Amino acid sequence: MMEDSPHILVVDDDRRLRDLLQKFLTESGFRVTVADSAAEAREKLLGFQFDLLVLDVMMPGESGLDLTSGLRETSAVPILILTAMAEPENRIDGLELGADDYLTKPFEPRELVARIRSILRRAQTVQRDKTAFRFGPHSYDTRRQILMGPGGVVPLTGAEARLLDVLAGNAGEPVNRDTLQERSGITGSARAVDVQVTRLRRKIEPDPRTPRYLQTIRGQGYVLWPD
Repeated sequence: MMEDSPHILVVDDDRRLRDLLQKFLTESGFRVTVADSAAEAREKLLGFQFDLLVLDVMMPGESGLDLTSGLRETSAVPILILTAMAEPENRIDGLELGADDYLTKPFEPRELVARIRSILRRAQTVQRDKTAFRFGPHSYDTRRQILMGPGGVVPLTGAEARLLDVLAGNAGEPVNRDTLQERSGITGSARAVDVQVTRLRRKIEPDPRTPRYLQTIRGQGYVLWPD
């Protein structure tokens, strides 16, 4: 296995599924590390740098959703959630906490690989001619996808960074949900776009309930106002 192959961390308490995923993903060209719990995953994260995490939701102790929420306080590593819960509300919970995508069990292994590759492609830094976009006390480096606020770096998930890329690239102009979803690679229904906008507002707005920078334009979509 080449050292520059994407490194995936698979976290699942089901040993059989964990071993199958490790075998299939390795055969698909990835480097794979496994963990049987959120606690072991945290230990692995201290020792390795991963390109993407595959997390099971239902695990004893700290769940995959709890782990996702905790990681999003300091890390923007892409996360794909595996869940046996097919209801839209359950999937939206994962997106709200910062997951980049989800896959419902049972699933076809080839679909998992396709989704992983799609997330990794979207996570690549988008090269821009204009590298600094300013709004209020914030400065967003579009080349490195780094958001700076009054207190320093503001952690962004991959989905939030891509959403900010699209909005900053159309600053001052409303962008409708369909366009945002297509260009930022957000999966699911149009509601998933609203979820990511809500998460982003919590990080950039003094009062997310009355947004100053990322506003809703009725019937048109969302707009990000520059300085």
